Amino acid sequence: MEELGQDYMTQRNQYMSNRIGGKRDTLNPYRVGVKLILDRLVWDLSFQSFYYRKKLKGLSNLYQGEKAVIVCNGPSLKKIDFSLLQGVYTFGLNKINLLSDEFNFQPSSIVAVNPFVIEQNKNFYSSTNIPLFLDAMNSKRLISKRRNVNLIHSCDFPYFSRDCTFSVFQGYTVTYVALQLAYYMGFSSVAIIGLDHNYQIKGCPNAVVKSDGNDIGHFDSSYFSKDQLWQLPDLKASEHYYNLANSSFKEDGRNIFNASIDTDLDVFPKITLEEFIGNE
Repeated sequence: MEELGQDYMTQRNQYMSNRIGGKRDTLNPYRVGVKLILDRLVWDLSFQSFYYRKKLKGLSNLYQGEKAVIVCNGPSLKKIDFSLLQGVYTFGLNKINLLSDEFNFQPSSIVAVNPFVIEQNKNFYSSTNIPLFLDAMNSKRLISKRRNVNLIHSCDFPYFSRDCTFSVFQGYTVTYVALQLAYYMGFSSVAIIGLDHNYQIKGCPNAVVKSDGNDIGHFDSSYFSKDQLWQLPDLKASEHYYNLANSSFKEDGRNIFNASIDTDLDVFPKITLEEFIGNE
């Protein structure tokens, strides 16, 4: 991992300034409100907003009562028996396509919201027929409109969205977005695999860094190839929103399980993938 030079810090500062409050010391509710409204208006003033909202409405409770598995990108993913997932709806995350050649696995859909990931993986997203759920503002100029593409609006307001047609909150991890989608689509029981939650690379959470080309935090050492930008995880913040997701599921009689083989996350009940698939 390499610390960024001035050019990269400029890009990082621009990214941070786009978040509510940016680096300001004062919490100004008027500024926050205006930022939220303007951000949404920019999206709603385009035809794409209404087109994708209509598409997403067709997914509401489409899989009511069924099981789903969210496939994260930790190194333990390579220990999974993917034959167990045949016939089970799966949400693959980010660059899950890098797994397909070695394990002959294709997810039912892919979720990606991070701007760096979408930029780096745009060629795949632009050519695949796998259903995609991508962040609207980071994708609308990179990914062409196709039947398998769904753009979702991200709102920088801490919330668990039970209706994803309008906005979702990213919760510092794409996994949180996938959980909101799983809830909206009606799944009653969700297991997560590859959620190791124990990055060996240390640094300021959310900091933008440049990869040294040897990625030990994901299932593929070239996941972030040399000189590619990525953001360090914010594990504590993501735990907070995992708890919110867990509460939201439980309130509706639904369940989230952690079926990851190697994991340091204890928010969700732990279960093996075999148990999750076999339990009625």
